[in-house]
Amino acid sequence: MRSQRTGRNNKTPSHVNGALLNPARGAARKSWRRKRTQALLVIATAALFAACSPIALLNVAVPEKGYTRMTDLPYAEHSRQTLDVYTPTAPSSAPPRPVVVFFYGGGWESGRRGDYRFVAEALTSQGFIAVIPDYRVYPEVMFPDFILDAAKATRWVRRYITGFGGDPDRIFVMGHSAGAYLTAMLALDPQYLEEVGLTRAQIRGVIGLAGLYDFLPIRGETLKKIFGPESEQPRTQPINHVDGHNPPMLLITGGKDITVRPGNTHRLAAKIKMYGGPVKVIEYADADHTDVIVRLAAPFRGDGEVLQAVTDFVRGH
Repeated sequence: MRSQRTGRNNKTPSHVNGALLNPARGAARKSWRRKRTQALLVIATAALFAACSPIALLNVAVPEKGYTRMTDLPYAEHSRQTLDVYTPTAPSSAPPRPVVVFFYGGGWESGRRGDYRFVAEALTSQGFIAVIPDYRVYPEVMFPDFILDAAKATRWVRRYITGFGGDPDRIFVMGHSAGAYLTAMLALDPQYLEEVGLTRAQIRGVIGLAGLYDFLPIRGETLKKIFGPESEQPRTQPINHVDGHNPPMLLITGGKDITVRPGNTHRLAAKIKMYGGPVKVIEYADADHTDVIVRLAAPFRGDGEVLQAVTDFVRGH
């Protein structure tokens, strides 16, 4: 994948669309690092006794209170076309609540919605309803079936979220890595939502964390199988569907991400701006590919920059 590295200070995260963050947060960062080390010890201990994925271990130190969860809700017929709904237990002063549908990453090959309770806890702590779907992955399906699953999950939310206290007119889609790709395709290529009877106007906003938006040429053999013949690959790229009519987008990336280079984010944002579409970019210069999602987990939240950025975006739209 192509890269576009920045020359920013690797110790101070910066807003691409704004001023540098307050350097006085250094003391808070040191405190956060101490807490992170303590949390890592807890997680490492848990790893000795549990056979689960590294990302799932983040849930060990995540609060289990403050929300209720409804699990295994089908949005279509396949066993992986199911989702969980997390609802804050604290009473809302202004119901119904905004809804954030989160799609995890995993290279379109793996992932389990239950591993991302830490994301749901972060969102419900801000008063939002969180929905986390599974979706079909390779080798069972290839492009574009996983995007259609994302559209179907969003349709389910639109139809049924009022029963959970959510607002069907305030639905946000959010994703990390391959999951951010899914959200970008929903926002930029209208055909997938239209196929399930929705429009892009029915998505209030999109939040992409370390997303793949412009990653040609495809080199990995598995990815070539997932995305098909080279002649067809341009249509698989979110950047090639920009028309300026997308919902508002918040794109977050890490300056130290060598898995999905920050250039994916910056090139997509530049093209959206060129077409007059709404987009905001935040780059955390000291973050890598996993940091931007791990920093949503309670023990790694630090001063809460990532969660605050997501919260401000949802509340601002």
